[in-house]
Amino acid sequence: MIGVVETVPGVSGGTVALVVGIYTRLIDSASHVVSAARRLVGGPDRLAGAAAQLRAVDWKLVVPVLVGMAVAVFAAAGPMANAVEAHPEITRAVFFGMVLASIAIPLRMAGVSGIRWPHALAGVAAAALAFWLVSIPPTTLSPSPLVIVLAAAVAVCALLLPGLSGSFLLLTFGLYEPTLRAVGDRDLAYLGLFALGMVIGVVSLVKGLQWLLHHRRRITLVTLTGIMIGALRTLWPWQEEDRTLLAPEADWPLLAALAAAGFVVVAALAAVDARLARRSTRVS
Repeated sequence: MIGVVETVPGVSGGTVALVVGIYTRLIDSASHVVSAARRLVGGPDRLAGAAAQLRAVDWKLVVPVLVGMAVAVFAAAGPMANAVEAHPEITRAVFFGMVLASIAIPLRMAGVSGIRWPHALAGVAAAALAFWLVSIPPTTLSPSPLVIVLAAAVAVCALLLPGLSGSFLLLTFGLYEPTLRAVGDRDLAYLGLFALGMVIGVVSLVKGLQWLLHHRRRITLVTLTGIMIGALRTLWPWQEEDRTLLAPEADWPLLAALAAAGFVVVAALAAVDARLARRSTRVS
């Protein structure tokens, strides 16, 4: 699921990780991998320290997620790009409903009753910032090695932040189609540079996210909620190529129905997840 949505401009893999309840575990595991690399480079006790960090990684979670993401990206890149290009309004409507329902997930994790005005203010500010960022008209950059690495570093940060879409940021840079084409053509040179950029992005962000989730959990989750709300702008079905929003058109009943269907699917999954979480809490 994460791999598929990462090929869709406007939908975040981090949102899926939140919905299925693995977001914090993934961030913690990524942090241990980063710590292992640092210990291996800087010591002390390089091999022993790195091995200890790697043992702390939740490999039973990470390996299946990485394998599933890789398979989904290579399988879905072409068809998903075609669907988004051929039926942009329909795909945006479905994902609008799904992401709208997903907003309840980080709010529930934060504990709505404990939200205070500083948390709400941070959420509003994050929503405004995300709304502005996704309003920027797309540009076209030449896919030089430096541009590919920098774009990948920014895009993977979006993967780690629910609400922001890595594919959407690539679309903003004008590198969405070249990247999907590189995946479809197995362009190893392009993909190698992209992988390097992803590593740089993860190393730059993951430690900070882990600290925030463990020490400032409520305000972090409310801020992530704000990002998701602001980024909904990208999924408004009626908009120009330069991202100017339009009023609903004659096909609004169909698109509203599709958005409602997407909302119901994710809301049902969220309800099941909440019920399982309560049951797990009672058992523990």
